[in-house]
Amino acid sequence: MVQRWARTWKEYGPELEKIRLREVRDEDNLLSLKLLARAFNHATSTQPPSESSGLVEMQRHLAKLRR
Repeated sequence: MVQRWARTWKEYGPELEKIRLREVRDEDNLLSLKLLARAFNHATSTQPPSESSGLVEMQRHLAKLRR
């Protein structure tokens, strides 16, 4: 299965890379920035950063489920 996966990527990798490069080249960067501006401004607002990303709480919850 791994060998088949590797052969597939070897065969189709160059074509996929051409597609990726074309999509990057054709992207409307000004539109992308405009669409992301609100999220960026929210993330960099004056709100203090949270004490946790939630990962610690999730791990604590999962540990309880194991018991």
